[in-house]
Amino acid sequence: MKALVVEDEFKSRTLLQRILSRYGECDVAVNGEEAIGAFVQSWKEGEPYDLICMDIMMPEMDGQQALKDIREMEKKAGVEDKYKVKVIMTTAYDLQEEKDEAFEWGCTEYLVKPIDKNKLIDQLKKYGFVD
Repeated sequence: MKALVVEDEFKSRTLLQRILSRYGECDVAVNGEEAIGAFVQSWKEGEPYDLICMDIMMPEMDGQQALKDIREMEKKAGVEDKYKVKVIMTTAYDLQEEKDEAFEWGCTEYLVKPIDKNKLIDQLKKYGFVD
């Protein structure tokens, strides 16, 4: 599994990276702009990400816009749904409206902070990233 953690808060970023790096390569970005750059670079190298864990609220470019841009790039490239990167949006707010919007933007899953390691691993299992 190749994963990208997009999180501006150091503690959350470190936790996600520590969990995900046990299961494969794990890169980090601190905002949506860096996430887009890393996503594009991984495509150019022929090694796209399997998973992106992305915070919704970040400086520069938030997770909402980054997700929209990623999904638009995949659409323009003709990527079939089953091959699109899995995106787990993370947030400090457990609001139904925010969850609904995140799924409208194209997220695959949604986790509320603080991140529950077992819930994250369950999601990794669901998509076949871990046994």
